[in-house]
Amino acid sequence: MILVTGGAGFIGSNLVRYLLDSVGGPVLNLDKLTYAGNLENLASAWGDQRHVFVRGDIADGELIAGLLAQHRPRAILNLAAESHVDRSIHDPDSFMQTNVVGTFRLLEAARAYWTALPADEKAGFRFLQVSTDEVYGSLDGAAPPAAEGAPYAPNSPYAASKAAADHLVRSFHRTYGLPTLTTNCSNNYGPCQFPEKLIPLAIHHALEDKQIPVYGDGRNIRDWLHVEDHCAAIARVLADGRPGETYNIGATNEVANIALVKLICATLDQEQPRRDGVSYLRQIAFVADRPGHDRRYAIDAEKVRRELGWAPSRSFEAGLRQTVRWYLNNQDWVRNVTTGAYRDWIARQYGAGADHPQGDHPGGGLGNAALSAHQGGVETAAAGL
Repeated sequence: MILVTGGAGFIGSNLVRYLLDSVGGPVLNLDKLTYAGNLENLASAWGDQRHVFVRGDIADGELIAGLLAQHRPRAILNLAAESHVDRSIHDPDSFMQTNVVGTFRLLEAARAYWTALPADEKAGFRFLQVSTDEVYGSLDGAAPPAAEGAPYAPNSPYAASKAAADHLVRSFHRTYGLPTLTTNCSNNYGPCQFPEKLIPLAIHHALEDKQIPVYGDGRNIRDWLHVEDHCAAIARVLADGRPGETYNIGATNEVANIALVKLICATLDQEQPRRDGVSYLRQIAFVADRPGHDRRYAIDAEKVRRELGWAPSRSFEAGLRQTVRWYLNNQDWVRNVTTGAYRDWIARQYGAGADHPQGDHPGGGLGNAALSAHQGGVETAAAGL
C-alpha cells in the first residue's frame, strides 16, 4: 500500500493511475476535494479494488493517524498542495494552512507511525515530498539551470509555502531520522490539468472564442515537463532514491510563454481549425503582469538521470500535441470543471473581457449546484469507507 495525498488533483490523479498501471500495488488516495480536486480524473480507477479513496485533509492529524494504522502503507507521497501562484497572491492564508501546516501534521503522523513499525517495515518506509522549481526563485537569462544545491529564493506566497514545507521535510530527516525524499519539478502539463494554468487555459479560451491572456510581454520562461514523465520519475525516486536526498525533475524544455501560446494556437489550427478559417493567434491578448512575476525557471535534472537512470520519454512538441488532443477529446470534462466560480476567478484575474466570447460561441458548465451535488456524493461515499 502507498498513500498518495492530493490524489484527485492534476499530478496526483495521474500518479495514482501510473502506480496502479505500472507499479501494481494498492493505493490509498487522500484528497480534500477543493476546487482543483476532481473525481472524474480517477474514473479509470473506480472499478479497481486496489484503489481506496478517502476524502480528507492532510492537516487532520487524527484522520491521518487512523489511516496509517488501518492501511499500513510502505510509503507516503505528499502531493496535497495549493499550487496556483495567482491564487496565492489573493489568498495566501490557505496556502500556509495546507502547504505548511498540513505538511507538518502529515510529517508528525508519519513520524509516529514509522517509529512504531517493525524493523523490516521501518527500514523500507519512505516519505516523499513533491515540490517545485519555484522555490529556487527567478533566474537571470544567462544563469545555468538550478541544481539541487541552489539556494532557496521564493518570490511568491506559493513558492514560500513550498519552501517552508521542504525545510520541514529536511528537518524531520536530520532530527528524527525519518527516511524522506524530496523532488523539485518544473512546470507540468498534460491530461486533467485544471484550466487556470497556462496550457489548458489557452486551449479552453481558444476553443471558446475568448481572449487568450498572456501576462506582461510574454517573455517569461518556464521549463516544461509532461506529467506522465514526472510520475515515472517519482516512482524511480521512490524505488531507488537515497533517504535525505533531493532530486530535481525536469525535461530541459525552456519556452517563453508567448512562444508556447503561439505553438498551442498553431497546433489547434491543425487539429481543430476555427470555423471562419482565421488562426487562433488573433485571440491572444496581453494583460497586466502579475505582482512578483518570476522571469525564468530552469531545472538541472542531471542528478536523477545519472543516479537513477530516469529520462523523459517524449519531446515537448509531441507531448503538447497529445495534450491538445486530450482536451479536444474531453470537452465534457472541461465543461464540468469550468463552473460559475471558475468564470468569476478568470474575470477577476485577467479582466472582465477575458471570460466573455469574442464571437457567438458562449461557453458552458455544470454550474455550482451540480458541482455541489457531485461533491456531496463523495462525502457520503468517503464516510462509508
